[in-house]
Amino acid sequence: MSDLEQKSRTQFNKLQKRLRRCVGEAIADFNMIEDGDKIMVCLSGGKDSYTMLDILLNLQKTAPVGFEIIAVNLDQKQPDFPEHVLPEYLRAVGVPFHIIEHDTYSIVKRIIPEGKTTCSLCSRLRRGTLYGFAKEHNVSKIALGHHREDIMETFFLNMFYGGKLKAMPPKLLSDDKQNIIIRPLAYCREKDINRFAAFKKFPIIPCNLCGSQENLQRKAMKHMLAGWDKQFPGRLETIFASLQNIAPSQMADTGLFDFAGLQRNPDASLAGATSDPRMSAGKTTLAAFTGEPGLDILER
Repeated sequence: MSDLEQKSRTQFNKLQKRLRRCVGEAIADFNMIEDGDKIMVCLSGGKDSYTMLDILLNLQKTAPVGFEIIAVNLDQKQPDFPEHVLPEYLRAVGVPFHIIEHDTYSIVKRIIPEGKTTCSLCSRLRRGTLYGFAKEHNVSKIALGHHREDIMETFFLNMFYGGKLKAMPPKLLSDDKQNIIIRPLAYCREKDINRFAAFKKFPIIPCNLCGSQENLQRKAMKHMLAGWDKQFPGRLETIFASLQNIAPSQMADTGLFDFAGLQRNPDASLAGATSDPRMSAGKTTLAAFTGEPGLDILER
């Protein structure tokens, strides 16, 4: 092996270990995977879902709990969709899979005017189909490939255009209460996923086969975050950390905090005035998932 090949292999190993650590931490922090779970890994053919499947398959070999993985792709009958790509890849890696055929493309094109963004309706139709499949096959968790930047982009989209402080949670109970959604890549950086996908040479399927106009608002958020990351290193890490450190009493949502009921307490101890009750509540860590304090799940 040449020096260049050795250097490339070393870089890949570090990248792979970082991604696995991030996924392991997200699983532990949010109790995403439990013993006996049947995880439906949703594959679109993009870099994110390929990476999620790869990391979960590796984690499955070393995790302290047993869980099943089933890969699922929804063939929405988009023109020129390469139907052979995902089945060939999934057979090669040896994972059980299902290809669901549902012509949502025709439905979307019939309802959405030409030139308008179809992503919202397409997403709802896709979600309904996947939820139905999950129920029929006794799936306990549905894994989606959203990463850290996806979560932050959604946060700013909701803030700027929806007037809400709302993002994509790493773990979510669906509105119908029938499905639990997990996002194992929640702590993973998009640029790490891009590099990992390039190293692995995943057979990427383009996401614009439907001919839909790109979501310009999300694109603007992506450019904004990329600009901050370049100009102010560490800013994205700080933003994401803020999503995990919310102080309801310092906001202005009367439904989240009882501002009207605030009362003075002249006898209160000043020493306890600044205490944060969350500090004593404890936090699930990676050690809780591995069952051995200080042990990295990737090095077992």
